[in-house]
Amino acid sequence: MKILIVDDSQFFQGFLKKIFIKYLPEAELITANNGRDAYALYEQERPDFIITDLLMPEMNGQEFLQVVKQSNPQVKVIIISADIQKATREEVEKMGVLAYFNKPLNNEKAGELLALLKEGSYAS
Repeated sequence: MKILIVDDSQFFQGFLKKIFIKYLPEAELITANNGRDAYALYEQERPDFIITDLLMPEMNGQEFLQVVKQSNPQVKVIIISADIQKATREEVEKMGVLAYFNKPLNNEKAGELLALLKEGSYAS
């Protein structure tokens, strides 16, 4: 399983990596700090999952989601963001994300995220 983590916070990238290394040791992890870099990595690596923030410089999460979904409408994207606006959440959900988690990611949400990744990897 290949996972692309897109977040401008190095701390949050490291946090997710620790969780995945512990509970999904077979996963190959790729990281990007913004949507522009993430799209280039997506095209090159074709990950099984993308986990992205929405609030990022250069190309934000909504813009990244839009271009990646144009490239591959079936791509599996999970949003983890501090953006709690209802309109934003509805917009990205209409684009076909698997899930939307609000930051901070507590133990319960992390468990749901791991379950989603494990279930989704068998569905592909």
